[in-house]
Amino acid sequence: MKSLVIVESPTKAKTIKKYLPKGYVVDSSNGHIRDLPASAKEIPAKYKKEKWANLGINVEDEYDPLYVVSTPKKKVVKKLKDLVKQADELILATDEDREGEGISWHLKEVLKPKIPVKRMVFHEITKEAILDSLNKFREIDMNLVDAQETRRIIDRLAGYTISPLLWKKIAPGLSAGRVQSVAVKLLVDRERERMRFKSGTYCDLKAVLAVSKGSSFDAQMTELNDKRLATGKDFNEETGKLKKPGSVVLLNKDDAEDIKTKLEKGTWSVLSVEKKTQKRNPGPPFTTSTLQQEANRKFGMSASDTMRTAQRLYEEGFITYMRTDSTYLSNQAISAARNGVESLYGASYLSEKERRFATKSKAAQEAHEAIRPAGNQFRTPKDTGLSGRELKLYDLIWKRTVATQMAPAEIEFTNVSISAEADSDTKALFKASGKEVKFPGYFRAYVEGSDDPEAELEDRDKLLPPLSEKDALDCNSIDVATHETKPPARYTEATLIKYLESEGVGRPSTYASIISTIQDRKYADKQGSALVPTFTAFAVTELLEAYFPELVDVHFTSEMENELDEIAHGQHDRTEYIKKFYEGEKGIRENVDRQESNIEPQLAKRVNLPIDDLKDVEVFIGRFGPYVQMKKDDGETISASLPVDLNPADLTKEKIYELIEISESGPDSLGKHPDTGEDIFLLNGRFGPYVQLGEVTEEKKKPKRASLLKGMDPADVDLPLALKLLELPRTLGNHPNTGKEVKAGVGRFGPFVVHDGTFKSLTKDDNVLDVGLERALELLSQPSKAKARGSSVIKELGTHPDNDVEINLLTGRYGPYIKYGKKNIGLPKGTDVDTFDLGKALDLIRLKT
Repeated sequence: MKSLVIVESPTKAKTIKKYLPKGYVVDSSNGHIRDLPASAKEIPAKYKKEKWANLGINVEDEYDPLYVVSTPKKKVVKKLKDLVKQADELILATDEDREGEGISWHLKEVLKPKIPVKRMVFHEITKEAILDSLNKFREIDMNLVDAQETRRIIDRLAGYTISPLLWKKIAPGLSAGRVQSVAVKLLVDRERERMRFKSGTYCDLKAVLAVSKGSSFDAQMTELNDKRLATGKDFNEETGKLKKPGSVVLLNKDDAEDIKTKLEKGTWSVLSVEKKTQKRNPGPPFTTSTLQQEANRKFGMSASDTMRTAQRLYEEGFITYMRTDSTYLSNQAISAARNGVESLYGASYLSEKERRFATKSKAAQEAHEAIRPAGNQFRTPKDTGLSGRELKLYDLIWKRTVATQMAPAEIEFTNVSISAEADSDTKALFKASGKEVKFPGYFRAYVEGSDDPEAELEDRDKLLPPLSEKDALDCNSIDVATHETKPPARYTEATLIKYLESEGVGRPSTYASIISTIQDRKYADKQGSALVPTFTAFAVTELLEAYFPELVDVHFTSEMENELDEIAHGQHDRTEYIKKFYEGEKGIRENVDRQESNIEPQLAKRVNLPIDDLKDVEVFIGRFGPYVQMKKDDGETISASLPVDLNPADLTKEKIYELIEISESGPDSLGKHPDTGEDIFLLNGRFGPYVQLGEVTEEKKKPKRASLLKGMDPADVDLPLALKLLELPRTLGNHPNTGKEVKAGVGRFGPFVVHDGTFKSLTKDDNVLDVGLERALELLSQPSKAKARGSSVIKELGTHPDNDVEINLLTGRYGPYIKYGKKNIGLPKGTDVDTFDLGKALDLIRLKT
């Protein structure tokens, strides 16, 4: 008997193949084999004239989806159909979540097998799990299929109904989504809070004290004359003033220095010493979202990077399934963890009883177990043979899982109150605190947010010298510290995921794609680890808030998730739900039809920013990016483009008036061009400062321009330097072998020399303005590391996890690109080649193929 097993990816197929007995053939579908049409050209001819064709959903007939097999997938389908003809049974072994169940159903529908079809499921790819699953086949779960299909339909209806409205009213290429738009609003709301924030200033004192001839320790002043000192939490974030002025003491610099002088000569003694011991228990094993959060905090990995790496670990048999809401550990897992603890740390580090965790998720529907090392014996990280990101992530999962079965950590906290008295008018209270890890317990294996538990244990101890009530103290020194209150922190990927999950918005399997999408669509930029909303994010959020508030309402979206989960459990009729969402009284189509004519494009393009005292000035989203516009008293309107790297929070009243003034007055001339007699101007545009030859006129709409080189200060640009910039690209001479010109210029990715289509980058020691022919010939003669059709390989990025096809980063005539199999994909403008890695390449491949 011959059995055909189909999974999603080649990597998963390769791993499973090792564990199956003879008679089993394993192949992969490479993800979904069919989907809703991605473009008009994919719509079958017989449906093209239907009103609903572009939606890909027949809204006139029970919201029946129109599925198509895309051109690249036709070869996959043919291959699988041929394999089915040679098999006696078909086993569908896709992942056991909504997407996996959907893929299995689509495979059955498209392949139309005339042989028995079985559904095979497992949570880990180990020999034991695979062989066990061969005895536990089940049918395809149509409730899960309906839930996946309903989500797909809802997301298509939302996106394809709202997005065209955004294109018409604001700018082309924008998108809206059921969860995406809520996430963007969260970023915008936080930025509004930061922009409205007013900083407050306060001072406090820190003393270095010591028991006579004893070691020193720090103490912080908390009260003056029986009144608490003001701290950051006492200030109003929108005024920068105290919330309750009379209830606390606000020290300025002079007050604090005066108190310091008095207390340096005062009497110091211990008022009280309190000690208490706390036990801390380990957290639960990882779910999808907590893994994403911790990998982001510890390693700076994006949610997409984390899921890609986790998927490879799962498919290679190192961890259990990585899309899960559950914190449940099986008996096998608990036994493996406890054995690991005892062998590595000793019996004293084992928890007294097996520790189990209740799942807190509102809808733990993704899978049945937490993310943990695979198998009934956990391989230690050093025994896996893994490296790079895979090793880091496996190590993190291993530590977290093992820690769940370890004894609590015991920490002793010491709190000391200290009296400092200079005179009857100056009595202060200082506080000192210490802590000591009495028993590390699970800290030996895992400390949240730390890469090195042993080093972290040392840092966690903050010891005080032995102190007793009424002990006299010596004051070694006092420092005055001035503090400014801080605005609320921006969201990072980790904190955004944490908030979305806590509110029940989206599901763990969707967070990575949501965060990628809001960055790909330019709704947010990354500054360090922070997600910073753009002007476009503000404009789109304002439009949705005004006309479609439910689309950006956290609670409404959370309730939608609950209803979609009810569909997954067979508790809700999906057609009725979709109809209500799309064409009900408050349905999205009805709402768009009703509101579209009320939305004025110019008002929709306006961005309202909480900037104080801004009169007669407005910010808009334009065809070429954001700009400011000011109406003068005489009715004249002055406009000025905003620099491309400027974020809404960086736009101040002063910056706006500076840009308006430059736009109104026009730039000063650096001098005349010696050949043409035209003025040469130094200007500032969306992409930074540049020089321009002559003015823009009807006859000369695009005068010659040249950007300043990297590191150039506009203040240093004079006429001779401007003339050199305008000469670029400049001819250095003719090549002695070919007679063809050799030139030097600046491209998207920096200065270069070029001859006959061959480009060479200049080094950091070369200057494009004065490099000569001899140096250019030297650079051009240097061999490339490797060549592909005249292109040179910059770096080898690795192989694609789904098919092991090599991915390389090359530079060609038109700049850098990635080569993936037979496909060449150009890098987006402004991409930093030095930091471009496999993860970013996979994201680009996903977008472009």
